[in-house]
Amino acid sequence: MDKRITLAHGNGGRRMHELVEYFRGKFSNNMLNELADAAEISVKKGKIAFSTDSYVVKPLFFPGGDIGKLAVCGTVNDVSMKGARPLYLSLAFIIEEGFEFSLLEKIAQSIRNTALACSVKIVTGDIKVVEKGAADKIYINTAGIGVIEKNISVGTRARIGDYIIINGGIAEHGMAILNAREKLSFKSGIKSDCAHLNFIVQKCMKASRSISVMRDLTRGGLATALSEIAQASNLGIEICESDIPIKPRVKNFCNVLGFDPLYVANEGKFICFVAKKDIPRLKRAMSIESAVIGNVTKRHKRKVYLKTRVGSSRILPVLEEDQLPRIC
Repeated sequence: MDKRITLAHGNGGRRMHELVEYFRGKFSNNMLNELADAAEISVKKGKIAFSTDSYVVKPLFFPGGDIGKLAVCGTVNDVSMKGARPLYLSLAFIIEEGFEFSLLEKIAQSIRNTALACSVKIVTGDIKVVEKGAADKIYINTAGIGVIEKNISVGTRARIGDYIIINGGIAEHGMAILNAREKLSFKSGIKSDCAHLNFIVQKCMKASRSISVMRDLTRGGLATALSEIAQASNLGIEICESDIPIKPRVKNFCNVLGFDPLYVANEGKFICFVAKKDIPRLKRAMSIESAVIGNVTKRHKRKVYLKTRVGSSRILPVLEEDQLPRIC
């Protein structure tokens, strides 16, 4: 292989076939090895979850992860939020001419390692190479398919009386990206929480059949996810600031830079809406860092109210403008 990607790697000829063969070797399995335009997948009777996403993070490598790990985890997590068990991924690259093959190797290896850790197979994909300056190094698109087992139904609408549980501290991904991108040289030690959630979600589904909604907290953070659920449910949500887990160094970093951690992106955190009786079992299934942060109410329809540490209340709207673009 050449040391850098050239336009010839995307023209359908020998070099492109070499690049396709390189990726086939990385992610080899029976379905992918057919090199067909579509993968043929057999599924049991029931339902499947299907999701797609694109990844444009800057920088490509950051404390706690990289664009490859992010692409796999992000789509695996989206499929998991329907209570599904992720099985298969597609993987498509848009690569800028001149991109170093050594960096592509690091990204491909990260994708391979993460897919193995998630127990998912990459079964189809695509490669496009564009002229230098037409993209920012590399973009990745993934799509994921998962099986929803019988009697599992996780929707988008919460119920009156539901409690909200989160699996750990917020705002780590966004702050890690910011520190790495801007080269702020803060010795914060903050790492992205980028992680796959499928096995935790499967534990949650076994622990409780009363989960009404699950949502991973990516762009827009906790506040935006809660606001979207309140609107979809036509109900109100009340949360308590003092109950929301956030690591001290992350909170301090947000304060210094003027960021609201409630709106900062995460890549390994999710929330569950569940009946009160199942809270203890669900917390054990999630993690020791999990916390109950609020509940669903008839009051404040379609709004999220935050009870602050000083006892006042404020509304949390959907994020209007991105505090930090190009983070996933």
